[in-house]
Amino acid sequence: MSVLTETSLRVELRNKKVSQYFVEPDVKITPSARQYLKEREIELVVRGRESAKAAEDKTEKEQKECITPKYSAVFGGGYFTDKPEYMTQLHGNKLVLKDHPRIAMRGKLDSLQSKIMEVQVSASKQKYMGIVKDLEEALTLCRSIMRAEVLNEALPEVEILDLDEKKLREMSHNPQKYFNTKHILPSWEMGETAILLNSIRSAMREVEIAAVKAFKTEEGVDRVDIIRALNRLSSCIYIMMLRQITGYYKEER
Repeated sequence: MSVLTETSLRVELRNKKVSQYFVEPDVKITPSARQYLKEREIELVVRGRESAKAAEDKTEKEQKECITPKYSAVFGGGYFTDKPEYMTQLHGNKLVLKDHPRIAMRGKLDSLQSKIMEVQVSASKQKYMGIVKDLEEALTLCRSIMRAEVLNEALPEVEILDLDEKKLREMSHNPQKYFNTKHILPSWEMGETAILLNSIRSAMREVEIAAVKAFKTEEGVDRVDIIRALNRLSSCIYIMMLRQITGYYKEER
């Protein structure tokens, strides 16, 4: 067994600049030799073994290659690298079960948009292009509500059919004043287009109820802006029904 001393190192490394010094596994290294290498910031490497730096680099690489969870569960904790089939994103990378009240509300709102587009197609076939146009405004508002909920953004005050929130509510509550007719009692006699508009109004009620369930808290209800917008959207559809049965919309031939 050979011995590595400080003296031999000084002689060997005189006028040399190295970052590592290699020794065989059976070499005995004196404390002063180790101190000399340390002072010169020379790494001591035993052949056949990983150097401290190599071990450090390996650890860093392993940490980088370590799988980082992409998602976290809002309720019950837990992290996921892939989104489970029974879960969906509430916002960002936060997951909830697909029957979560806010996800249920989004589903209702999505179905409402589908219904609006179905009625637009029917109205266009009947040449009621004014209805198609007004329903497009309602569809745009639905999409704004969806975006505000998903991104947790504030929803601006609603204006639709060239009416602000106050006027929408007032007109829908006073049909005799604004349309010279009583409140509508839905009947097949209203005609196909009015009945289809009423189906949108009914779907709107389901969305409103789902929204209250989704935002209900122990202190009250969150996202009053969204619930208010849904109420005004319901008023909008009711006003469109009143317009239809009183002859406001003319067929465009």
